[in-house]
Amino acid sequence: MDADFPEAASGVPGGDPWAATAVTGPAPRPPDESLPASVGSGGSAGPDHAEDAGVPSPEARARRRWRWVVEWSIVLVVALAVALVVRAFVVQTFFIPSASMEPTLMIGDRILVDKLSYHLHAVHRGDMVVFGRPPGEQASENVQDLVKRVVGLPGETIWSSDGQVFVQGPDTGNRIVTVPEPVPGTQLGPPIHRFTLPRGDYYVLGDNRTNSDDSRYFGPIPRSLIVGRVVMRIWPVTEMKFF
Repeated sequence: MDADFPEAASGVPGGDPWAATAVTGPAPRPPDESLPASVGSGGSAGPDHAEDAGVPSPEARARRRWRWVVEWSIVLVVALAVALVVRAFVVQTFFIPSASMEPTLMIGDRILVDKLSYHLHAVHRGDMVVFGRPPGEQASENVQDLVKRVVGLPGETIWSSDGQVFVQGPDTGNRIVTVPEPVPGTQLGPPIHRFTLPRGDYYVLGDNRTNSDDSRYFGPIPRSLIVGRVVMRIWPVTEMKFF
C-alpha cells in the first residue's frame, strides 16, 4: 500500500520532510567592512596587537637618539660661537682687584665693559676705561688689565697746581680747563708735571688719586691698549649701577 506523505515544510507537496526549512525572515546583513579587524571572533589584530604596533623598533629609537645628540650639539656649538663673538667684540666682564678706583669701584666689584662703542665714536674725557697693562706698569703678574678714568685727550697739555688738574688743547678751544674731581673732596696726591700728550695717547688717573698707579707713573696710554668703556657695575647685585 502506498503511504501518504505529509507536505514538506516548504509547502511543496511531496517534499522531503527532512529537508532544511527555508528562512522566511529578512536576509542577514553582510559584515561591516569599516569595522576594525579585531572586532568579532575571527579578527587577527586584537587590542594587544594594536599596542605593539605603536612601539618604535630598536633601529627607530637609535635614530631618534642620534638625531637628539646632533641637534643639541649644533645648539651648543652655535651658543658657544655667539658667546665668543660677544666677548670678543661687544661686551666683557671684569673683576676689580684693587682700591685705585674707590669709592666709585670697590675691591671685588664686577663691571661690564662695552667694547663696541669706541669703534663708533672717540674716547671722551671722564670715561672709565679698561686697558691692557702698559709696559711700565709694576702691577702683579696676574693683573693683565687696568681700569682708570680718562682726564687728558690726544694733543692736550695737562698739569696740576694746588691739587687741581688742568688741561689745554684742541678739545678745549685752547682754553685752560679745570678737570672736575671724580668725587667732591678728592685729594690729588702726587702732582702731574706739565706734559703734552702725543697724538693717539690718553692720560688716565684712578679715582682714588692718592692710592693709584696711573699715568703719573707709567705715562699716557695709546688708543690701541684700550679695551672698552665701563658701562655698568653688575656685582654685587645690591650695588648694580650704570655709568
